[in-house]
Amino acid sequence: MHKRCSCGESMDLVLRNVIFAKKVNISNVPVLSCDSCGRNEVYPSVKADVGKLVGDLGSKPSTGTIPFDQVHEWAGVLSNALAEARTLQAAAIARASEERVNQLLDLWLIASSLGDEAWKSELKQRLSQLSAPYITQ
Repeated sequence: MHKRCSCGESMDLVLRNVIFAKKVNISNVPVLSCDSCGRNEVYPSVKADVGKLVGDLGSKPSTGTIPFDQVHEWAGVLSNALAEARTLQAAAIARASEERVNQLLDLWLIASSLGDEAWKSELKQRLSQLSAPYITQ
């Protein structure tokens, strides 16, 4: 998961803290980072989700920390892969992604057997955060 930085060097995928309004620490946000020039940018496919989270906080948020990896599936997968491999390696990410998709599909079966449409809708949204177009931007 690399991108070319405007300085010409490679940007690596890392998990970073994003500070909002000098009050709210959003931890474990997927960010592309350039070691050469120090440029950082929120990973394109989660940028809108981070923006929505910030918008939901309002203009005068309370001080605190929001673990993004607990509210966003892709960030959670990356966090799990990082815990397993200590670096975000493609093999660890693929393994963690597959495990999480399987967990969500198991939950989908339970929700279906219960006829719980709200739960199924939530699971569909979570699964969409792990789809290939979402994570390969």
